[in-house]
Amino acid sequence: MPRASIHTSPATKAALAHFAALLRVRRKERNLKLDELATRLGVSIPTVRKMLEGSPGVAAGTYFQAAYLLGVPLFDPDSDRLAATASRTAEIDTLLPQRVRTRKVVIDDDF
Repeated sequence: MPRASIHTSPATKAALAHFAALLRVRRKERNLKLDELATRLGVSIPTVRKMLEGSPGVAAGTYFQAAYLLGVPLFDPDSDRLAATASRTAEIDTLLPQRVRTRKVVIDDDF
C-alpha cells in the first residue's frame, strides 16, 4: 500500500530544495558515489536519491546525518554563539508550561 502524500508549504519545499542542493554540491566536491553515501548513512540508495532531491518523506535524522558527514553546517559554526543561543532557548523552555492544553468551551445553549 503506498504511503500517504506529505503536504508541505511552499516555504518548506524551498528550504528542502536548498538544503538538498547544499548536500548535492558537497557530495560531488568530496567525490562520494551514491552507494558510498548510502552505506555511511545506513540507508538505501533510493533514500539517498530522494534526500538529494529534497523529498519531505526522508527522515529529518537522515538529512542531519548527511549534513554532518558531508560537512554542511546546520547551525552557527561559532561555538560561543551556538552555546548562547542554546542557553537562551533552554531559559525560554523552562518558562513555558510543560504541557499545552486547550480549554474546553462550554456552550450554554439552554434558552
